[in-house]
Amino acid sequence: MKSILCLLLGLVAIAAAHSNIGDRNVVIGVGDLKQRQLLIFKLLNNILEPLVDKDIIDIGTNFDIRNNVELYTKQEVVKGFLNRLKVGMLPRGEVFTLHIDRQLKEVMNMFHMLYFAKDFDTFIKTACWMRLNLNEGMFVYALTVAVRHREDCKGIILPPPYEIYPYYFVRADVIQKAYLIKMKKGLLDEKLCDLYGIRVTEKGTYIIDENVFDKRVALNDEDRLRYFTEDIGLNTYYYYFHIDYPFWMNDNIMNNKVMTRRWEITLYIYQQILARYNLERISNRMGDIVGLDLNKTIKKGYWPWLFLHNGVQLPVRLNNKIITTDKNVQIVKLIKVYENIITEAIIKGFVEINGLRLDLHKPEDIEVLGKLIYGVVDKHTTTFSKTSVEAYRYLLLLLKAVIGLNPVESDKYFVVPTVLDSYQTALRDPVFYQIQKRLCNLLILFKKRLPSYTREELIFPGVKIDNVVVDKLVTYFDDHLMDMTNAVILNNDELKKTKSDMTILVRKRRLNHQRFKVVVDVTSDKTVDCVVRMFLGPKEDGLGRLIDINKNRHNFVEIDSFLHKLVTGKNTIVRDSIDMHNIVRDRLMTRDLVKKVETITDFRDMLVKDLRNYMTGFPARLLLPKGRTGGLKMMLYVIVTPLKLVDGVDLSMLDVTRKDLLVDFRSTVLLDKMPLGFPLDREIDVGTFFTPNMKFVDCVIFHKQQVCDMKTRWNRWVLRQYDLVDQTFIGDNVNINNYNVDVDITRDLNRGIHITDF
Repeated sequence: MKSILCLLLGLVAIAAAHSNIGDRNVVIGVGDLKQRQLLIFKLLNNILEPLVDKDIIDIGTNFDIRNNVELYTKQEVVKGFLNRLKVGMLPRGEVFTLHIDRQLKEVMNMFHMLYFAKDFDTFIKTACWMRLNLNEGMFVYALTVAVRHREDCKGIILPPPYEIYPYYFVRADVIQKAYLIKMKKGLLDEKLCDLYGIRVTEKGTYIIDENVFDKRVALNDEDRLRYFTEDIGLNTYYYYFHIDYPFWMNDNIMNNKVMTRRWEITLYIYQQILARYNLERISNRMGDIVGLDLNKTIKKGYWPWLFLHNGVQLPVRLNNKIITTDKNVQIVKLIKVYENIITEAIIKGFVEINGLRLDLHKPEDIEVLGKLIYGVVDKHTTTFSKTSVEAYRYLLLLLKAVIGLNPVESDKYFVVPTVLDSYQTALRDPVFYQIQKRLCNLLILFKKRLPSYTREELIFPGVKIDNVVVDKLVTYFDDHLMDMTNAVILNNDELKKTKSDMTILVRKRRLNHQRFKVVVDVTSDKTVDCVVRMFLGPKEDGLGRLIDINKNRHNFVEIDSFLHKLVTGKNTIVRDSIDMHNIVRDRLMTRDLVKKVETITDFRDMLVKDLRNYMTGFPARLLLPKGRTGGLKMMLYVIVTPLKLVDGVDLSMLDVTRKDLLVDFRSTVLLDKMPLGFPLDREIDVGTFFTPNMKFVDCVIFHKQQVCDMKTRWNRWVLRQYDLVDQTFIGDNVNINNYNVDVDITRDLNRGIHITDF
């Protein structure tokens, strides 16, 4: 899926600043994006370990926030932060979650301290102080959000969350094996290596296999989708979306980056993730997603098989869990009241909150709806300190509260969160999609209240799609190595060297697809700018029955959308799957990225060529659902519409060859005035819907069923292809045809770069 989900995040405006690091005077100016990048890498390295980098220690130790209040643009934020320090904040070593109100307020305060630092010099000093003194999880979250939202941090790449904190992405049994290897100093019992799926390469890299097909953790048939819901790329995508659009963030901060349509984007991403998940269910002949009913039990349980750095396991939810109990009955009542008020507001067309009237009857009022469901309603938007009327306070969090952690009734500060309570893990739990379906019904109701698109709104006079041709679509499972070294603590000798002597990778099995192209032939009677949108959706349900278009439109996933200039006459538009908008290929291991940054001269050029969509992109591997061995019938919907450019937009920002600017955005379609998901977002009038500038074409997704190369005839799980450690994508000399290696289909493993470390 390539969901068109987020708004233009803005361009780089890096102001010069100076910083004293240790005894050296280091200039951090316009040309020092590279140095800023390396500082962020240092701050996020070995986050669970004591800080050993002398530069960071010196900065953090010598900086006194109390005597430098004037270095922040919002001094009331600093005073509030200092008051929190007096009372006491979440200690180091404890588990952090946004869903505990006290922890949420503390981490928001930390973010505001970083965000309102007057310059990069103050920002980095504050970050170093926090790294030394505050909770590790809170620090990572606050710093990550601040880097994504500060103008002087534009272009900085963050390490993927699964390398910063592997505990949310790697099964507990794998981490336990890693600890045993570390305790035994790499001494392996060869007789048990095949059984446990452990190998060591000639260069001393340890590889531990994580068997996604392990039936020991299966509680029901939902576990057949673990390959998708537990995919590290998918969960990273969702986490970064939350980082860019936190539900708690004040609109004033968002608006500083011209981030309009914030809540429409939020609604759309959840709808698209839900649709993408449903395609996997259809591929596996599973039924429709069952919406969450608070009066019934949750039939399908979930066993995370994860534990955290403090040894606490994430709780198991067994099958047939009762939702409404004596302990949470008040929250359930509150949820129903909130939902009834929002439903009534949609039907009436407005809602009043403490005398503030909000309309809900126009297409642009979707911003109000998104805020009602996922955020808080602001009564005052002109000041920072007096913020919001918490009328419908984070409805999503309340729904999570009745299933897992209960932050409303609980007064506990130290908690055991569920997978739903972390944005790195929420997609793992099948009940997450049941919750989102319940909330998505509010969006569907809102759209039903809007009139269907007229023929005049749909047609593109003088433009006709003559033909759409799609390559053969083939999916398969391949192998991927993830660096989990940070899951294992350092010993004293390693702390002195500031790095681990042992590199430990986990071998994961993941969904992938062969490269494909879509060719669209368009005839135009004029030269004109247009928007091309492509949606992929099912033709039949899980039982092989044709789906009505008005029911089916919610299942379509937007895989590509882009701006294009049509010329008079025939136009042939060719879209390659690797070039579809806002997708990201496999991210580099951070150890490789650091070496690349340290040696490269033109860091901004690397951002354009090698790190495209690094922080925003949807995994390229997951554009297509799994499909079936005999083929899964699908439909590709293509529509070409005139570009209705939003006011005040400079289209030159789309030129990625410009080296003086760094462009970081999720969606070109947000430059167009039409709603996200157009034209499938509203009820379809089949009598007027089909126009010459759109076309539905049939396609089939085949799944290449492979014998799992990890399984032997004795049901032992072993590793076969150890040279995967040399398969890091980077640079221009890479054979693009092999950027995603299928170990059973493609044998050419030629790469432009190796992990020289190993």
